[in-house]
This record gives sequence, C-alpha cells and structure tokens, in this order.
Amino acid sequence: MLCALLLVLCFYAGDAFPAGGYFVLGYGPYAHQSAGTSTAVGFDAFAGASNPAKLSEVGTRLDLGVLAFMPYRRITRTGSDSAFDIQSKSRNDFFLVPDGAYARRIDDVWAWGVTLYGNGGLNTEYHENTGVPGSNGNPDRCGDRPGNFFRGCGEVGFDLLQLVVAPTLSVRLWTRHSFGISPLLAFQQIRAYGLQAFEPLSRDADHVTNQGYDGAFGAGVRVGWLGKIQPWLDLGATYATKVYMEEFNEYRGLLADGSFDIPDNFSVGFALKDQNLTLAGDIHRIFFGHVPALGNGVLNTLTDPEKPLGDRQGSGFNWNHQTNYRLSLTWHTTPNLDLRAGFAYGRVPQADSSTNTASFTMLAPNPALNLTAGFSYRPAHDTEFHFAYGAYRRGEYEGDSALFPGAKERAEPRVDTIYLAWSRTW
Repeated sequence: MLCALLLVLCFYAGDAFPAGGYFVLGYGPYAHQSAGTSTAVGFDAFAGASNPAKLSEVGTRLDLGVLAFMPYRRITRTGSDSAFDIQSKSRNDFFLVPDGAYARRIDDVWAWGVTLYGNGGLNTEYHENTGVPGSNGNPDRCGDRPGNFFRGCGEVGFDLLQLVVAPTLSVRLWTRHSFGISPLLAFQQIRAYGLQAFEPLSRDADHVTNQGYDGAFGAGVRVGWLGKIQPWLDLGATYATKVYMEEFNEYRGLLADGSFDIPDNFSVGFALKDQNLTLAGDIHRIFFGHVPALGNGVLNTLTDPEKPLGDRQGSGFNWNHQTNYRLSLTWHTTPNLDLRAGFAYGRVPQADSSTNTASFTMLAPNPALNLTAGFSYRPAHDTEFHFAYGAYRRGEYEGDSALFPGAKERAEPRVDTIYLAWSRTW
C-alpha cells in the first residue's frame, strides 16, 4: 500500500498549496484541521514531517488522505507602455494531492515509521499575452509573436514538485522525554516555460526555458524533541537541515547555482491540555535566504552582466527568511468526536515591493493568512475518519516592475482546500 502511495505522490505532490513560501501548511489529518500546528500536538503517523519525537506517542497506525486544492492566482501589470500592460489568471485551479504515513511501536521505548509528503504550490500557468505583434523580448526565438507577462512567447509558468520520504526512529527516555530522527530523502521536479526573454541573460541560453520536466535527488535530516513536562503541558522542538539537491541539468541556465535546495527550518511548540480542550501553538522559521535560487535578488542579473542567470549570484526570487505563527484549539466533545480549528499567519517571504523583488514574485504568489476547521470521527475503536476545510487569504502583493521601470505589478492569490483522510490503528 505504501509503495503504491509513493507512486501516486510522485505524480501529484507538486501541486501542494503555498503556505510558508511553498511549504505545505501542515502534514496529516490533525495538522490540516489545525492550520499546521503540529510540533507538540497531533499524534498521527506524520511525525516524520513535523516532529520525529512524536512517534513515541503514536502507537501502531496508518494514515491515508487526499487534499482537494483549489487556488486562484491573478497577476496584473499597469503603468507600462500600453503595449505591455497585461492581466492574466492562472489556469491551474484544481488539484488532488494524496499523502500517507505509517507508524509502529516496537516496545515501550522505541518506535519507527515512515512519512511521505510533498511541497509545492509554485504550479502557475498564465496564458494571456499583450496581443501586440512583436512585443516579445527575444525575436530570435519568438519572431513577431505577442509577448507574455515576462516578455517571452506562448504560455508562461513554473511548476515545482518536491517529494520527501522520511523514515523515522524515536526513543522515549526518562519517561517524559522523547527524541527522534528522520532522514529526509527527497526527489524534486521542475518545469519552466515561456521565459525566452531571459535566454540572452543566461550563462547557458539553451537551458533556461521550455525544456520539459527535469528531476533531481537530494538528502537532509530532521531531528526533534518532545517533553511531557506536566500532565497539562507538552513542549516540542524540531530542526530540519537544508536538503541538498542535485543540479537540474535542463535548467542550469535559469536557477541560481543550477539547483533548488529545500531550505533549513525549525519550529518550537506547546500544548496546554485538560480533559476536554487542547490549546496548542507553534513558531516556525524557514530560512529561504540560504538557498540562492530563492534568496538572490531579481536585479542581480538585470544590473550586473558578471552575474548571469544560472550563476550562483544570478537572479532569484529575493525571498527573506520567513516566520510563521500558528495556533489551534481541539475540543474533545465525546470519546468518538474531536473538533479542531486553527489560525496561522506568516508575512509573505517576498523581501519588499521594490524592483529587486516584484517581477519573479508573479511566478509564485503566496497567501499569508490561513484559517482551518475540521473534525475527526471514530465509528470504532480502530477506525477514524477526518475532514478539514482551509481558507488562505491576504496574500495580495504589489511592487515595482523590474522589466518595465515605472510600472506596477500585482499578484492576487487565494486558496480553498478540502481534506479527507482515513486512519487505522492496531
């Protein structure tokens, strides 16, 4: 079953929603209901994606779920020469994203499991063009075709898939403290198209755009701690190293340093509990700036011929490190029914609204405010069904165009999600 799920995830994980840059807001049924709050709460089998130490509290369990992801993303340019003002809506507006995890208790001290999860949300596809013949920025490649939003020709978009398999081992020490470790074995795939205008700025013009899908492998590690401090208080902390990825051969002329590492990140969290209620919170920090393709400024290449696209100092998204704040409430209404709701906020990772940021941001707009609600129902002692609804808002972004001085570019993203899952315990 897990092997089959892995194959499905390989096809669909890249369409995960943007929250925390392109990190998925949460992993597993409880996190989806709780706006991603999961460092010290939510004891399903997805510990490898949040806090490996939690596996000591899970028992033997299988979780399988699917997310219906419904994004809306529109980009607009105004104030340029009328030939280059444009508005476009991404056509990718419905995806089904599966996930899965398994946990097994070895004895009272040791537990192991495996989590399969994905990151993405950069899957944008804009079809509109200026309608003006010859308005593209690379006539050698595009002839007199109308330019798209980025002055290339044809539809323009960027698709990122990141799939992570996290085998996990945890150990309980001194009764109240657990520690865990999860190697992060990653595969990622990208596709970029419609960026012909950037080819003359690249160190390798033949590997900038329209090269189809290209894949790369990488590895990192996540470690975590969970402390049962008091009967009413749990604390947790976890850190994931950067996942170092291979270079993309087909897009080595586009991405800074030719690769797209998954940034290092950490979170700390708490859970306050009584018989019927659990209040939990997380602070999650993502170091996007440590990855050149994410942290480098848009103007690096446009203003300095010594920093061509694909070079380690070449243009990127100009994303800052990002801090996300999450809060959730669980109401244990009956032995068979739990209700959950969550709130999360994180400033969009775009560094500012200057020309050093705006244009590439149109490829990857991010909602900033996230609200979720859901329930878990147990019709039998070994079976559980889950439902969650999520709304992601307040991601509007406007900045100065790097492509057309004096023009403004605006991105308007929002997302609605529905998550369904089934769990079995032994």
